[in-house]
Amino acid sequence: MDRDTSRAAPAQGGSPVPSERTGAVRGGRLPAAQLGARGGAGWLLGACMHLVGLFPLLRWVVLGLTDGLTANPPLFLTWSSGDWALILLLIVLAVTPIRRLTGWNALLRHRRKLGLYAFFYTVLHVIAWAVWDRDGVPAAMWMDLWQRTFIGIGALAVLCLIPLALTSTHGWMRRLGRWWMRLHWLIYPSAVLSIWHFFWMRAGKNDYLEPRLSAWILAALLGIRLLWWLRKAGQRRRVDGPH
Repeated sequence: MDRDTSRAAPAQGGSPVPSERTGAVRGGRLPAAQLGARGGAGWLLGACMHLVGLFPLLRWVVLGLTDGLTANPPLFLTWSSGDWALILLLIVLAVTPIRRLTGWNALLRHRRKLGLYAFFYTVLHVIAWAVWDRDGVPAAMWMDLWQRTFIGIGALAVLCLIPLALTSTHGWMRRLGRWWMRLHWLIYPSAVLSIWHFFWMRAGKNDYLEPRLSAWILAALLGIRLLWWLRKAGQRRRVDGPH
């Protein structure tokens, strides 16, 4: 669900990394890693990604079997599903910096799994709010969107994620071409809105530790992207020379 439009990162010797070859698609070109090229760490890395994505669900099962869902299980599960949706979204955004800093290109092949798990927990979070907080009444849900600001902000974050999940398949990558990359810029406002939602939700309890930590992590992930963009823009100006 995250995007990585960069071409092959030069190795120390200056040659491009082989796994970053680009594949032709309708309407443009996308990195072959985005299209699910074979190779890399293989099934073991994929299994680890599934374990990361399924960990919250398995944890809830264990807590449920051991009477560990607190005195208010609906509230715990509502909050926990939202927390894990945000955590996985931040992990998705961390894939590109980790790949570029370490050269571990196989991560790109499995990023989509993490993005879909983030969307899965987002859907669970919405369902939990709708069923347990608003009793499944559409009118009550609609009023909540307008009366509680943090609910409206969270709804905007969900709306940003929906097209990313719907177009996450290889078929949509090929059909949309470069437009797919532009569409998946929506992950950035979605992450910002999610943390904004988190801040407003915790405002009533004056508990800002976790929202602030999430905000600093997001700021670091976006800041490193900005630095790369500025460096690339500077290199282009030096190549173009004065006009």
